[in-house]
Amino acid sequence: MPIVAQSTETTDWVSRFADEVIEESERRAPGKRVVVASGLSPSGPIHLGNLREVMTPHLVADEIRRRGYQVRHLISWDDYDRYRKVPNGVAGVDESWAEHIGRPLTSVPAPKGSAHPNWAEHFKAAMIDALAELGVEFDGISQTEQYTSGAYREQILHAMKHRGDIDAILDQYRTKKVPAKKSQKPLDEAELEAAEGSGAAAEDDGTGSAGYFPYKPYCGGCGKDLTTVTAYDDDTTELTYTCAACGFSETVRLTEFNRGKLVWKVDWPMRWAYEGVVFEPSGVDHSSPGSSFQVGGQIVGSIFGGKQPIGPMYAFVGISGMAKMSSSRGGVPTPGDALKIMEPQLLRWLYARRRPNQSFKIAFDQEIQRLYDEWDKLAAKVADGSALPADVAAYSRAVGTAAGELPKTPRPMPYRTLASVADITAGAEVQTLRILSELDPANPLSSLDEVRPRLDRAEAWINTQVPADQRTVVRDEADTELLKSLDDQGRESLRLLLDGLDSHWSLDGLTHLVYGVPKVQAGFAPDATPKELPAEIKVAQRTFFALLYHLLVGRDTGPRLPTLLLAVGQERVRKLLGE
Repeated sequence: MPIVAQSTETTDWVSRFADEVIEESERRAPGKRVVVASGLSPSGPIHLGNLREVMTPHLVADEIRRRGYQVRHLISWDDYDRYRKVPNGVAGVDESWAEHIGRPLTSVPAPKGSAHPNWAEHFKAAMIDALAELGVEFDGISQTEQYTSGAYREQILHAMKHRGDIDAILDQYRTKKVPAKKSQKPLDEAELEAAEGSGAAAEDDGTGSAGYFPYKPYCGGCGKDLTTVTAYDDDTTELTYTCAACGFSETVRLTEFNRGKLVWKVDWPMRWAYEGVVFEPSGVDHSSPGSSFQVGGQIVGSIFGGKQPIGPMYAFVGISGMAKMSSSRGGVPTPGDALKIMEPQLLRWLYARRRPNQSFKIAFDQEIQRLYDEWDKLAAKVADGSALPADVAAYSRAVGTAAGELPKTPRPMPYRTLASVADITAGAEVQTLRILSELDPANPLSSLDEVRPRLDRAEAWINTQVPADQRTVVRDEADTELLKSLDDQGRESLRLLLDGLDSHWSLDGLTHLVYGVPKVQAGFAPDATPKELPAEIKVAQRTFFALLYHLLVGRDTGPRLPTLLLAVGQERVRKLLGE
């Protein structure tokens, strides 16, 4: 099985793959454009696990384009696959959709209220929009259009003629037991489906009581694929089938009939040969004996005279947080869900910085703030020339493509700061602009457009991913009981803070002030470094911070205090701290 080597070295995996793909393409078709491929089945929401199926060849194709080669990235929409089940929790869908099980995805009605003509187009549309935002250039191929137009007629007739040879290949695996997998366990059923790659991987291989036939018609009576081929004549191409769902039976000529498709384990290698695919990744489950990729590797050469693509096995993509969006919703979160709370550059980076065989998680919880901090630190290192070469490469692939840089936030303030401000202001633009301008008084914002779209993403994260009981609500009135109960040290700490507000009213200034108060109380300089301070100072700082949080928001914790103070405003801070 030709698999691209995956080194454990911290080098740029995309460049290494591009080297191998260019070399392989020149060996197979000298001077021709390089063809890479992805396969997606729009059987429901296309989630972030499926995105790796696209991003891996996209990044490699883009690197090849940067080197001046012509590249075609195919995304095969497996919209002629059978509708297998009704996904739970998808808006506008109820159990009545079960009547369509067995029909092509393009023959199933779209969810209620959809603007799209059928099920497949409804779920393709969301993915197409996300890919456009991510800067992914591709050629989409509808398998419904390919099959119903007769584009694969020659290949279908060829497969039927050589059905005995295909059956013999498949028979090598039918009695083999699949060994226990050593790979990581899928998170849920949706990711298990994604791991098998494109197409209906669980579909039967064409074996029936009348013999082996690699072609499955959709019924002319009910439109479903619950059909059994009972006879086929190689000379006339007459095929007879019966339907178990409605009892319909007919005899057709495959030289004219376009309402059916090759079974998946034959369909996939047929397409490799038909399109001349050189590179295509596949899910980790393809490492098992009898998997579509392994079987296809034998069928593509011996039956269709083509070659199997090279390509890595890719690992699962997990989700951090978003527990309320379980697989019952119709799958784990989609690229569209992620792009509501993060900029395209960050999402691209998450896929670019990890080798395909490395699993990783996409954060929908507080971890997104740390990821953004890491991203901003990388941007700074790239700017000053201190980043490692592999990190520079991943950054470059994240911020743009061969066609140019993606639209970006002109002034990318820290995500955690923007989220805190959005939390406190509940999206009030005038107040948001005031607070963000006060973060750096020497260089104030003139418009919120300077911090968009990052501000919008942070606001969406606060509104959709932070539970209501964790949102920040500033007190209306001072907590007089708590203020009265303070000892001398507590009252002094508040006085030191209030006395310094005017001269420290900026993000950096307030940071020094809130950390400096406990130092001054302990007899140290406000700018004393941690090495110069005893461990007790950290305890005093935590105690002081907790007091401020209680007085401002009635909780032990909250947004970073400097940001919170700016958001509340100096006049209100003085009121709530008892001045």
